[in-house]
Parts: sequence; C-alpha cells; structure tokens
Amino acid sequence: MGRIAGVTAAETRERLLRAAADVFAERGYDGTRVADIASAAGVSNGALYAHFGSKGELLVAALRTHGRRMLAELVAADPERSITESLLIIGRWLPKRRDARGHLVVEALVAARRDADVARPMHGYMDERAAVLEELVRAAQAGGEMDGALSPNAIAHFCLLLAMGSVLVPPEMHGVGDEEWSALLTRVVAAFAPARPAPGEPAGPEAQTGGTR
Repeated sequence: MGRIAGVTAAETRERLLRAAADVFAERGYDGTRVADIASAAGVSNGALYAHFGSKGELLVAALRTHGRRMLAELVAADPERSITESLLIIGRWLPKRRDARGHLVVEALVAARRDADVARPMHGYMDERAAVLEELVRAAQAGGEMDGALSPNAIAHFCLLLAMGSVLVPPEMHGVGDEEWSALLTRVVAAFAPARPAPGEPAGPEAQTGGTR
C-alpha cells in the first residue's frame, strides 16, 4: 500500500491530516502509532513520512488545520461582523462540549511537555495563534473598537489562556450557565473599549495634553 492511484500529493496530505485528527482523538498521542494513522488514511508508512517528519509533527499539523477551519467558518458566516463581536462569539463557545477533534490541543500540550518532537512544532503553533489574535486586536484598535493603549500581545495571551483552559476544564467537570458566561464576557470585552471621557472632560488630543494652550 503506497500512494493511492489518481490521488494528488495535496489530497494525500489532507487524508493524512483527517486520519491523524481522528486517531489521535480516539487513542491519544501515546496510544497512537504511525502505522495506525497510515492505515486509517489508506496509505503506507513511507507515504506518511513523505509528508511529515514525525508523529509529533503530524499531531501539531492536524491541530493547526482544525483551528484554521474553525476561524475560517466563523469569518465566512458574517464577513461584516465586528472584531469584538467575533471574539465574543468565540468566547461564548468556549465552555461548550467539543467533539473529539476539539481535544487535540490537550494531547499536544501534554505531549509537548515530554517529547521534543511535539514541543518544537507546538511552540510554532502557539506563536501563530498569538500572531493571529494580535492582528485582530490591532485591527480593532485601528477601527476604534479597542483601546489603543492596551497591549495586543497581552490581550492575545489572555485569549489563549482562556482557550487553553476551556479544553482542560470541560463542562462535565465544571459547568456555567450560558447567560452567566455571556454576561461576564460582555463585561470583559467592554473593558477593552476606548475609555470615554467623563462629563465635562475634554475628548481627543486635548484630554491627553490637559486642555488647550
């Protein structure tokens, strides 16, 4: 069993990523062999290694693909949606029960603590996630949705901590009501908005210089 006749290299890679996500989700990182993933994808071990250098690299690649799809689907649903509203939608989803693939990040985080083959690509993955969030924050600041004085890196880090924590504490371990969680998130996101001057206080550049000269 090698490369499947009539299937392109890109299609083979996609088959491997889908198979890897399913097998890792079912058996965990330590319980999964490269041969298991190759078999599930219908290719040989050699075909798998032609695309991925190690089992760890394949785990993070599957995680990266899954995350990109989720974000792409959210943006495609309403391209005109504000950035802060998009963040709220993502935040409201965090406490929800995930499908098996949604827990790939847990496997990757745990494996990265003891396997350098996972730690290296996982570091790059986290940097990518943070960069995407920072870009969104900067766009929101440029559009007046968020306070420009806040650090995009700090906000991105805050969002990552929420996201990672949400998969480690699933709803069956500790749940929260949808209305309670949404109300809290709305208050948190509102705190990122530009500060409004108090009544009688000058707005714009004058507020920063202490008044007109």
